[in-house]
Amino acid sequence: MTPAGDPSPSGRVLPVNDLKPADQISVNLPVPRRALAVGAHPDDVEFGAGATLAKWAAAGCEVSHLILTDGAKGSWDPGRDPALLVATRQQEQRSAAEVLGGGNVVFFGWPDGELRNGVREQWEVCRQIRILRPDVVLGHDPWRRYRLHPDHRNAGYILTDAVVAARDPLFFSDQDLAPHRPAALLLWEADVVNHVEDVAGHEATKVEALLAHRSQHRSTMGITEAGDGTERFAERIVTQLAEHGELGGFALGESFHVMSDL
Repeated sequence: MTPAGDPSPSGRVLPVNDLKPADQISVNLPVPRRALAVGAHPDDVEFGAGATLAKWAAAGCEVSHLILTDGAKGSWDPGRDPALLVATRQQEQRSAAEVLGGGNVVFFGWPDGELRNGVREQWEVCRQIRILRPDVVLGHDPWRRYRLHPDHRNAGYILTDAVVAARDPLFFSDQDLAPHRPAALLLWEADVVNHVEDVAGHEATKVEALLAHRSQHRSTMGITEAGDGTERFAERIVTQLAEHGELGGFALGESFHVMSDL
């Protein structure tokens, strides 16, 4: 057997550890009984995995959303009241979750733009994993190259570190909760894509859930107060789904890096 990372007999460099070559793409996990999606801000979950969660919820999956920051900096208006923006974005997130098929939404409310991968943050996310006991956990890929937003990066590290902690009983034993090992971790906006979910038929639900985040229409989606740009935004989302789906041989898809040996 050729060691990982060493040239194969054909001269091709093999991937390290669990990383698969780009031409080896898995598709369509079994529908989980429970799924937990962890986003840095309101709307991150919908952008990263909205259609997949809609598909699973329609098939009976119990979906939970965990939002780490308060989203208080999510506006281009310097005069916007941060407290009112936080309340607005929480309601928008609840509405988006309902569009995707319902499910529990938890807000940790940590300061937007200041998220750090600390022990306390890992403790809190680990606790949620142990309480909710999801079969699949979804979140940001912290290893994506050139990822600019620090909250997205650190949200991914918090989640991956919390998954390790949740599975082992001696991590955070003060929680007095049984350990839990999810069957799979899906990382969206993946640096190395090795998994695609077929989401044909759920693209409109993803778009509707994103549009529920009205406070982000101008800054994130290019939509005016009058609604101009809505169709263009929807087309952009569907085009992206088509590009992702092509990787797995589907008309529409959402792509991830899957880790199943947790």
